[in-house]
Amino acid sequence: MSVKYICRHCQTPIGEISQGEVSEFRLGFHFLTPDERRDIISYNLNGDVIVKVVCDYCKEALDANPELSLLTSPLQ
Repeated sequence: MSVKYICRHCQTPIGEISQGEVSEFRLGFHFLTPDERRDIISYNLNGDVIVKVVCDYCKEALDANPELSLLTSPLQ
């Protein structure tokens, strides 16, 4: 099992943790509400965990143009 971090907007891979068993507690997932977990975390068929975050490029673009956050897919 690996944990892969990708940008929720542009789908750019940001990082990966490929250690054996990494607990959700060590990753801080226990701080998320059930709604946040559904929005941020997904699982592949092979057991990999996909965590959707925002990369620096997209964050800068959204900070400079807040109206983009009103679009379904602001940065593709």
